[in-house]
Amino acid sequence: MSERPGSGSDGHADTEIPTDQPIGDDVLPSEERTETAPTPKRVLVIQAHPDDVEFGSSGTIARWASEGAEIHYCSITSGDKGSADPEMTGVALATTREREQRAACDILGVTSVIFLGYLDATLVPDLNLRRELTRVIRRVKPDVLMCMDPTMRYTGKGYINHPDHVAAGEASLAAVFPSARDRMTFPELLDEGLEPHKVAEVYLFAGEHGDIWVDISGHMETKLAALKAHASQVAHWDPTEMIQTWARETTERHPDKPADFGEFSESFKHIKLD
Repeated sequence: MSERPGSGSDGHADTEIPTDQPIGDDVLPSEERTETAPTPKRVLVIQAHPDDVEFGSSGTIARWASEGAEIHYCSITSGDKGSADPEMTGVALATTREREQRAACDILGVTSVIFLGYLDATLVPDLNLRRELTRVIRRVKPDVLMCMDPTMRYTGKGYINHPDHVAAGEASLAAVFPSARDRMTFPELLDEGLEPHKVAEVYLFAGEHGDIWVDISGHMETKLAALKAHASQVAHWDPTEMIQTWARETTERHPDKPADFGEFSESFKHIKLD
């Protein structure tokens, strides 16, 4: 798999979504709910910036990895705008944040990370990005793809979603369907030996329409450790209370959780294509 020029190629894994607003879930009719998610075999996780997944869904990643799933990250940008330090440069920050993402992924048990090298705060879901993500999907061949929910533009009265999150989610879904599946879409990828691939399931995180819950109570410490590996983003504050509050509130919104469901959970909009 290709990585961002200048990033490491040691197969280790390499952000930006801190907010004081909990991520909510609409309560759906009972026939549309499921209690938890089975462990997939191979997962591709697409994020806009290093740390997006650690804030949003890394408890699930830690759980799935511990249960034997093969998990790959794709970070579209390297978070080169995520600093208020006037002495910091974009190149230096990107290098730091890739290193932090690799460390976080090592903690989570992620198999590999890909950096696409797009500039932070400039993503648009155009054909170029869709082609790049289609290429990654055809290389990794995941049965499950996890990405950000592009329908979440704002929540509550205090949070506007980063436009890169929206663009990354939109481009990811367009790459899943129909681009990765259809032979005649981006035929140049066939010249690279990349045959079509059909993704069976999609998990959208950081949205407001969750209909599947994953109990992460046994993996909260791993999630927090992975998040704290992003020292350039969280060294000046402790995200523990916020993350635990989000996960506790997510569990409280589970409309029909079983009696043995734990204290902490993450929820997703689940799309089953196969």
